[in-house]
Amino acid sequence: MTPEPDNYFLRYAQRLSDRSRWAMVWMVGFAVLIIATVVALAWYLDRFEKEEEQRRRGADAQWLEQSVLFHFRRLEDDVARLARRAALDDANSLPRPGQAVADDQPTGLLWRSSGVITAHAWLAAQGASSGDVRLWRSLMAEHPSNQQAQQTLLDITSGLHRSHYAGPMRQADGVPGHTIWLAVPYFDGSRLLGTYVAAIAIDRALAVLLPSWFLAQQNVRLVVDAAPGQRPTVQSGSYNTAINLPGTDLQLEVVPLGVRTSTVPRVFFTVALLFLLGMLTSLLALRRDLVKRRQVQQRLHAEVALRTAMEQSASVGMRAWDMQGRVLYVNPAFCTMLGYSAAELVGQQAPFPYWPDEHAPHIFAEHERIIRQGTQPQGIEVQFQHRSGQRVDVLIHEAPLRDSQGVQMGWMSSIIDISERKRAQQLAQLQQEKLEASERLVAVGEVASTLAHELNQPLGALSSFATGLLNRLNSANITLADMQPVVQRMAQLAERAGSVLQRVNAFARRRELNLAQLDLRTLVQRASAAAQEAAPWHINLVLPTEPVWVQGDALLLEHLIHNLCSNALTWADQGQRPQPAVALRLHRQADTAQLAVADTGPGVPQAERTRIFDAFFSTHSGGMGMGLAICRSIAEAHHGHITVGQDAHLGGALFTIELPTAPISALTPAPTIAPPQP
Repeated sequence: MTPEPDNYFLRYAQRLSDRSRWAMVWMVGFAVLIIATVVALAWYLDRFEKEEEQRRRGADAQWLEQSVLFHFRRLEDDVARLARRAALDDANSLPRPGQAVADDQPTGLLWRSSGVITAHAWLAAQGASSGDVRLWRSLMAEHPSNQQAQQTLLDITSGLHRSHYAGPMRQADGVPGHTIWLAVPYFDGSRLLGTYVAAIAIDRALAVLLPSWFLAQQNVRLVVDAAPGQRPTVQSGSYNTAINLPGTDLQLEVVPLGVRTSTVPRVFFTVALLFLLGMLTSLLALRRDLVKRRQVQQRLHAEVALRTAMEQSASVGMRAWDMQGRVLYVNPAFCTMLGYSAAELVGQQAPFPYWPDEHAPHIFAEHERIIRQGTQPQGIEVQFQHRSGQRVDVLIHEAPLRDSQGVQMGWMSSIIDISERKRAQQLAQLQQEKLEASERLVAVGEVASTLAHELNQPLGALSSFATGLLNRLNSANITLADMQPVVQRMAQLAERAGSVLQRVNAFARRRELNLAQLDLRTLVQRASAAAQEAAPWHINLVLPTEPVWVQGDALLLEHLIHNLCSNALTWADQGQRPQPAVALRLHRQADTAQLAVADTGPGVPQAERTRIFDAFFSTHSGGMGMGLAICRSIAEAHHGHITVGQDAHLGGALFTIELPTAPISALTPAPTIAPPQP
């Protein structure tokens, strides 16, 4: 069962990063909203002022038009009143413009203002006229269009029975002047009695009608028809308003004097702008803070990622627990070691589910002792139980777990699974025992011929001496003096045979590995020289220039090298190559010494490579099948291994031995390795 890793810190850092990212997005959006609001307020204020200005212009134009029309209607009433008097009374009694009048006489502002009415007269229907008709006649004669306009004026008033205007009258050069005529007819029933005309100086009338407060804000100019081919000049920012006097084509050009602004919207805009600028400044400060927080979060995320990577790659179990024995944290390696998930272990208190029932009291006592004082530097070894029931040997080291103020809040445990190491130790001990048993067995086999040779001579001599002695005793021709040397010789031969048996017995007894610091180059040179004494060719040695130190038994390692060299020399001439050869290469790789023995023989078939190191398995006729088995036992006893393959250069078998190298230091005591029982 593979437990889920504890990604709390990673998820926390990811949440912080997501919050920072979303805060940055909201902040940018809010800043854009503020800028858009400022732009919208500025645009609204500008539009509002333009609309306000347009409204003011419309109101001013409407007021100006209504004011001018009002006073001209009043003037029409005044002239109509004069026309009635002129038709009913004596025309010579008509008042002059600007003269004080009675209650029934004209009282309008235009009539009363000096210089507005430049002339007025009564034109009777029968042709008689009274009043000041000189201006009427002079303007009629000044330009042909004036005569036509004045005649049209009289025709319209008589035809329509209402007041009418004509003008402006043109000067001699055709340029419109500032004089217009007002004609008011008077009828007796349907009979026209006459028409009262009044010459109005329009520029003077405007000066009278426009108040000073109006002229203080804008400049008003009268616009009349220009000469043919010319257009009146209009100033930028001005606007025109028409004077709707029937029969005339007059417009007033109003030019604002400066920009009229609205104080209240500008104050509101200024206050809003200050608030928005304050918010924007706050956003900038917040952005700086968010940038710093994001940098801190990125560093935290990197540290969490590094911690998670270390946690995932660590093979050592980690466990944190508080002073009450409650588990605070476990890493995936610890969960994998025991088969429980982090959710099942975090929050648990002793006794824990991975404690074996039979060892629970002992482990609980150790647990209480650890809470009080921790562990020794060498740690403690206990046995846990996997969820599947398998026992796990562990080595525990404890270190104080402190908070940010330095107060101890619990313990942090590092838990190493040493089950494989213990099994390896047991296996190594068993292999050593098997090695010694195999070594004794091989030694006995190897010395069997020597033992037979050594015993054959004394036993044969003993048999000859005993037969001769019996023959002479049977014939009764031997004396005691002659018997004594024969018996002494037989005793010597028996003693010699006994000593041979004692040496064999001493060699076959179990013994310990004599470990020492060895230079593997010296062993290779000595063993290869001994192996090639009886061979017709030499072994090609490839050795490093510097010593290759290993820790081992010199006799066993020399026997291992001698056996491999002898085996290679035996098979070298049975291959396809005409010139047999054997090569021995020694080199060091990191903390491993590698010894390779190759030959030109037929090699080891692929199907037999898995059995070549088994005891009593031999491919050589007459072989016992123990040589390579002893070689493997010797290599494994020295914590190494041996493999077989095919050499790429010589084409024959390639036996490779890898042994751990050892620094030049004091040796540790060697374990006792008992030989296996045959």
